[in-house]
Order: sequence, then structure tokens, then C-alpha cells
Amino acid sequence: MLSDIPLSGLLLYPPGLCLILLTAAVVVALFSFKRFAVFLTLLAITWVGVWSLPITSIHFGRILEEKYPYQTPRELPKADVIIVLGGNTQANRANWFEPYNRATAVDRIDRAEALYLAGRAPRILLAGGAREGKVSEAQGMARLLKQRGIPDSAIILENESRNTYENLRYSEILLRSHKLHSALLVTSALHMPRAQAAAEKRGIKAIPASSAPQIVLPEEEPPALWWPHIRSLEASRTIIKEYLGLLGYKLRGWI
Repeated sequence: MLSDIPLSGLLLYPPGLCLILLTAAVVVALFSFKRFAVFLTLLAITWVGVWSLPITSIHFGRILEEKYPYQTPRELPKADVIIVLGGNTQANRANWFEPYNRATAVDRIDRAEALYLAGRAPRILLAGGAREGKVSEAQGMARLLKQRGIPDSAIILENESRNTYENLRYSEILLRSHKLHSALLVTSALHMPRAQAAAEKRGIKAIPASSAPQIVLPEEEPPALWWPHIRSLEASRTIIKEYLGLLGYKLRGWI
């Protein structure tokens, strides 16, 4: 995934890209390309300025998060399996415009557990290979679910994938081998448009079951929409990543 690469992660973060553009402006100015240097400087300042505004994150985040509206477990239909994609959103925070609160943090396995306990599906397929070391994301998620009382017999592991496309590619193989035909697809609301499109491309009968939206204005002390806010910049990295991810997947024929 783009954010797994340090340089790409820097490029996705507006302040990081701003710094790179300003550095480039200094370099080209040294070679007497002053107009181009001014252009790069203005571009850098505009880019970070636009993404620092809550209205920007709210607008572009909402486009992604509202494509598949959030539904409670009881509102969702039953399926053969729950697929949980690896790659949790940063800090699993409930709202990007509020400080991180462990008590309100929402993990994808929380969503999967709630769906399982509500009787929406009898199996849970956990997808995600190892990022570091030998323990895969799937194994890590399985350990937490077992600690919460989910039986080992209900869990299927997909340990090889390194990105969303592979999550679903390898999951589709496991679905066929276990004769499972329909799935509740669990991921973040921001990530769901790309994940759902990739699932459909693989021929998976997937029902979106995303976590609750995270790019929403808090009810208490909401930030001014047109005034720079540090958490808007923090949220922008994930939002930009998803738009670039959608474009990249489209160009590769993955969606």
C-alpha cells in the first residue's frame, strides 16, 4: 500500500509534500529558474493551506464515507461469512476531529465481533499478511477475537496478502475452498469504496458493513470549517491515500 512506503507516506501528508516542494523551489531558484521557484512555493503553501481547513476534509471524506451508509448489525442481512480486511486506520479513533480516546476507539474486529454476536454470519475470515516479523495481521486479529470468546472453529485466516487487492484476491480463494458464497465486508468507511469495488471485481458477493464514519464534525466544540486545524491535516493523509488508491486500482484494472 502507498502508506507502507516511507517516501510515499511523506508525499501523502500535505505538510510533507509542502516541505518537498519548498526544497525543490530553493534548488531551482539556485539555477535561476525564479518563476518556477515562485510557482512551486505558491503550490506548496496552497496545498497545505487547503488541506488544513476542516471544510476540505469534511467534503472529500464525506464523499467516500457516505457512499455506503453505516448500518447497525441488526440492519444488515445475514451472510455466510464476515471478511475483515487488514490495515487498521490510524489509532482507530472514533472521530478525526477529536483527541484519541481509548474508550471510544473502534477497531475493525470490534465491528466483526458485533456482527458475529448478532448472528449475521457463523464464520469470520481475517485477511492480512505480516508487515514485520512472522506474525500476520490476520493472526493478530484472531488472537484478540479468541480472547473475547470467539471460537477458533469460527475463524478462517488469510495470511499472505499485503494490500487491499491481495486481501480480496486470497480471500476469494478461501471462500471457494470453504464453499462460502456471501460475505459481510468489514473495513473503515473511508476505505469501503475501494474495498467494495475490489471485491466486486473478484466476483465476491460482498455486502458493505463498514465501521461508523470518522470524518464528521463533533457535536461538542466543533472546529471552524474555514479556519486551519491540525486534525484536518492528520485526517487528510488517509483521505488523499484513498483517492490515490482508487485511481491506482482503476489504472491497474483491479476495480
